[in-house]
Amino acid sequence: MENQETEIFAALEKRHGKSAVKHLNPRTETDFPLLLIELQERSNIQVLMTNGLSNYKMPVTQKYVGKEYTELYFCLPSYWDLEDETNPNFNWVWTWIQRLTHFVLEKQTWFGVGHTIPAGNPPAPLSETMKQNHFFFSAPVFLQHSLKPLKISEKEVHFLAIIPIFEDEMDFKLGKGTFKFQRKLAQQNITELLDDYRMTALRNKWRFFRR
Repeated sequence: MENQETEIFAALEKRHGKSAVKHLNPRTETDFPLLLIELQERSNIQVLMTNGLSNYKMPVTQKYVGKEYTELYFCLPSYWDLEDETNPNFNWVWTWIQRLTHFVLEKQTWFGVGHTIPAGNPPAPLSETMKQNHFFFSAPVFLQHSLKPLKISEKEVHFLAIIPIFEDEMDFKLGKGTFKFQRKLAQQNITELLDDYRMTALRNKWRFFRR
């Protein structure tokens, strides 16, 4: 994994600048390598990203051919302090990016745009401030320009955002489909940039039987 990590790291440094990208120290012996990227978008943000998941060729369906190589990421406000391991309102992102990465590798499965996964069994709120209990995988929206695919050796590496969603949003996505759900998020200006206090994208309580 070492060479490919170096290539990814070098490519991200070239794109964003050497001072913007850094390796994060593992917290346990089983931790998957992670990067932290500091970016200036409409505001200062941080990107917590896997570093080498794209070494694994995901067994995608025909619809997703060309997107077998992926790095997962969370997009965080700049004030989140990931070095404070005692703050559960921040550190669930570290826990969950590790869980999701190990899940996809150990199960030899794949994640793609539109996929969802519960936050636990049974699903539970992520923290005291983040009440969402599922994850939705999306192509970059807030970071669509900063995280365009990278050409590394003979592979094209794509970036997949992890977006926490509420139970009613999950029901809506299952009932209405990915496209309508993405449109609902866009209407409310909800992207992968985490907001501790965001409300559901559904203005009214949505029920499965509504048209």
